[in-house]
Order: sequence, then C-alpha cells, then structure tokens
Amino acid sequence: MKRLFSFLTPYRVAIAIALTLMLMELTVELVQPLLIAYIIDEGILKQDLSVVLLWGGVLVGCSVVAFAAGVTNSFYSSHVSQSLGFDVRKRLYDKVQEFSFTNFSRFPTSSLITRLTNDVTMLQNTVFMGLRIMMRAPLLVIGSMIMAFLINPRLALVLVITVPLLILFLVGIMSKAGKLFKKVQQQVDHVNNVMQENLVGIRLIKVFLRAQHEMIRFKRSSDALMDKTVSALRLIEVTMPAILLLMNVSILVILWYGSVGVTSNQASVGDVVAVVNYAMRMTGALSIVTMIIMVLSRAKASGDRISEVLETDIDLIDKELSENRVIKNGNISFQNVSFAYPESHINVIKNLSFTIKSGERVSIIGATGSGKSTLFGLIPRLYDVDDGEIRIDDRDITAFKLEHLRQQIGCVPQEVMLFTGSVRENIAWGDEHATFEDIQEAAKRAQIHDTIMTLPKQYDTLIGQKGVNLSGGQKQRISIARALVRKPTILLLDDSTSALDMKTEAKLLEALSELSCTTVMITQKISTTMASDHILLLDDGILLAEGSHRELLETSDLYCKVVESQVGKETFTLVQRGY
Repeated sequence: MKRLFSFLTPYRVAIAIALTLMLMELTVELVQPLLIAYIIDEGILKQDLSVVLLWGGVLVGCSVVAFAAGVTNSFYSSHVSQSLGFDVRKRLYDKVQEFSFTNFSRFPTSSLITRLTNDVTMLQNTVFMGLRIMMRAPLLVIGSMIMAFLINPRLALVLVITVPLLILFLVGIMSKAGKLFKKVQQQVDHVNNVMQENLVGIRLIKVFLRAQHEMIRFKRSSDALMDKTVSALRLIEVTMPAILLLMNVSILVILWYGSVGVTSNQASVGDVVAVVNYAMRMTGALSIVTMIIMVLSRAKASGDRISEVLETDIDLIDKELSENRVIKNGNISFQNVSFAYPESHINVIKNLSFTIKSGERVSIIGATGSGKSTLFGLIPRLYDVDDGEIRIDDRDITAFKLEHLRQQIGCVPQEVMLFTGSVRENIAWGDEHATFEDIQEAAKRAQIHDTIMTLPKQYDTLIGQKGVNLSGGQKQRISIARALVRKPTILLLDDSTSALDMKTEAKLLEALSELSCTTVMITQKISTTMASDHILLLDDGILLAEGSHRELLETSDLYCKVVESQVGKETFTLVQRGY
C-alpha cells in the first residue's frame, strides 16, 4: 500500500486544497452547536429577538460557506481520485507489458483483468471518500469531544468513556473485514476466469451442447462470491447497531445528568442542547465509520493485489553488456541447450545442439509434446535457457537487447491471434511504420492479397473479434503477412500452414524462398519438409535426427514411418526409389 501513496505526489496541491475545504466544513459543523446554544440561552430563553436574528443569520451564513466548500471539495477530490486511477491503471498495464512468460504464469489472465479494473476502481473510490468524508468523520468525533469538554466537562465525560470503547471495537472489526474482503476479491478473479473461458469457448459450448453445464459452473462460482461477500458485509453490518446502541445510551445519560445540572444551576439548557448535539453528530460520524471500514478493508485488499503486480520482479531483462546489434546473417546455433518451464523440474528441451545456416529453410517435425514450440519460444527470448547457449550470428542472444532482437524476428504462432480492426491494421500491426505498399507486398507473399481484394472494403474491411468472420486459412495467411511486413532476418512459422491446401502452401513456400531471411518452420506436413533445406526431428525434447529429406529417408526409421503414414505405403516405396 505504501508504494501506492507515491502516485498521489503529483496532486499534492489539489489534495491540500481539498483538505483545507474539508476543514472549513468541519469547522462550521463544530461551531454550529455553540451558536445554537448561545441563541437558546441568550435569545430564546431571554426572549431577545435581536440575538436570535443576528446569530441566526450568522448560522445561515456559515451553512452557505460550508455548502460552497463542500461543492468545491468534491471537484478537487474527484480530480485527484480519477487522476490516481488513470496513473495506477497505466502503470499496471505498462508493468504487465514488461512481464515475461514466467511472470504471467503467476497471475491468471482473469486476475490481471480484475486488478486493472475492479481493484483500481476501489482505490479511486477510497481516495475520493478519503478527501471528501473519510478524514472528516474521525476529526468530527475528536472535535466534538473537545468542544463538548469546553462547554461542560461533566457532561462530556460520558462521551470520553463511550467513544474509546467504540473505536477499539471498530479497529477489531476492520482487521477481520480486511481478510474477508481479500477472499472476496480472489473469488471475483475466479468468477471472471469462468466468464472468460465461457466467452472464448462459446462456439465449442454450443457445438457440444454444454451450455447447461457451464451455467451450473458459473452459478457455483457466483454463489461462492455471494457467500463470501455476504459474510464480509454481515460482519460490517454488526457495527451499526452497536454504535447506535452505545451512543443512544450515552445521549440518555447526558440528558439525565443535564436535567440534574440545569436544576442545580451547574449547566444551562443551551449547554445540554449543545452537548447532545455534539453527541448526535458523533453518532452520525461513527455510523459513517461503518462504511469507511468496509471501503478501507476492500481498498487494502485491492491495494495489496495491485502492489503485488507492481512489485513483481521481471526475470527476463537485458544483460549489462547487451547492445542494439543488427542481425546480419541470421544463422542460429543451439549448443547443449536444456530448458524446463517455471515451477517444473522436467526438462522440455534436453541437451539440444544443432546449427541453422544463414538463409536456410529448416523444418522441425516431431510428435505433440516433443518441444517444438518451446524451441521456438527460446529464439526470441520469451524464456531464458537453463543450461547451454543459443547463438545468433555467432553471438549469444543475450548480447542483443531484447527489443532489438525481437524487432528483427518475424513470428507466426500456432494459435492465430487477430485484433478487432481492419485487415490493413492487422497486417501493419507487425510494423507500425509500414507503408500501404509494404502491406500489399506482404499480403501478396502470404497469398492473401487476392482474397482481400474480394472483401467488401478490401484492406479496410473490418475483422471481427479474433477474426470470427474469416476462415482458418485466411487468418493464418493474414498472420503470416503480419510477420512478413517486418522484413525479418529470421522468420519463425509455428505450424502456420496447417489450414492451407497444398496448392496455396506451395505458392507460399515459393514466395518465401525469394526472401533473404532464415526461415524455421514447425510442421507436420511432409510436403513442407520435402521443400526444406534441412530437417530437425525431435522427440521428447531430444534431437533424434537431422538432415535433408533424402538423408533422413536413408538414416531415420521414425522419419520413414512419418512419411509412410502421410503418403501411403505404395507412394512411400516410390519416394524411396526416387520417383
């Protein structure tokens, strides 16, 4: 929470103005019972109308001043709270953008969304209330006790005994409420996670007729959220009756001793009215404390969750000697590389060594879970290796600054991700400085230009969320165009032609061969490996064999089985014979 207070520093002038105006309101509220007591004793009881009119006018004037101060205070409080929310949300988003995949594994997507929205909003509301009424309530309690003492110490003694007991009670409630509201926020994460999974997988849910199952799952999660929220609110609601009970008993005691004091001339009627007035104001302030406890408890939980993200150490950073190097050749070398995912002791890549020459087209094949995609993730340093070394242009990849390294690599992931926007914007997403001619050239190489020209608005046609209005092959080719528009030195294609027919794939591979870049492709298609300069055969993170298509037919039984499974036994026999 302490770190979050630093976000308020730029707004200290606005905070000072808001607090000054709040103190003006508070001063008027504390002076009003004194004026009322004077009007009663010197005006009403003595039947002096001039005193009533004069000090009654002063009372009205003070109320107008308090009203104006309150309105202006609300403006500055809103300014500070909204500005804080903007700054914290931006810093959170920037921090998330810096996360490595290891960092992301600590925070589910739904949890990050909740922290960027609900938790930040909770802080905004807390700051607004803090400048508007939160600080005013305890000051009003303290000020009322002091003023009551100045008027009649004997009557005020009742408040001195009662209020500390209430404060201790409220502190205990706040401590327990904070823990409960933290559980509430965690359950909000879970509800958001269920909703996110449902919305992402809505097609699958409908196809498998699992809507009823998902509704039950959501209801179960939502019910748990409701139960946790009710438990927290039930604890908070206990405070209100306790405050009213003790304060009303105090007022009765004050009235009793006040009547005795008036009879014995130890107190005036105005004194009794003023002390009772202060007691009632304290009751109202302490009642607000109930709401303050709830807000502070939730704000503490939200603040801790936000701080957890902001204080996360980024484990993937530039090394001290990293430079803005240009990848000139694009040759890639793995030297005894081993890697295991965070919080796992099982190596996905095991002592892997191979070399890819500059400008080569290399295919990587292997069964599911053999480590192909993991290998791809290590080249642009999405993860750092545990052992061994990866070299590009005969330099360790850590010698390149992360941003500069990734700028020179074009990557097409296995799971295509398109953004809401036009076709042009999605392709240009790969290079924000790309001209329209660059975009068209990339689309032509990716074999999607002709398709785009048939769309209603061609390159300005809007793509639905995640490319819902496009076929799988069209999405893949737009994704490839997005990588090509970068004019990369190294191009990584993770099973990016799986949805393409053989004719389109052949044209794509022919267009890629014209590029002066090193191309590495994960594929399951033998037609792709046949057109490659070099093939790497992986199994369980180990390099079983490497070489050209012809060499592997002669040296690898596993590769022969893969080829035979795709082309058939008779065709495979012809392939072996060189037909």
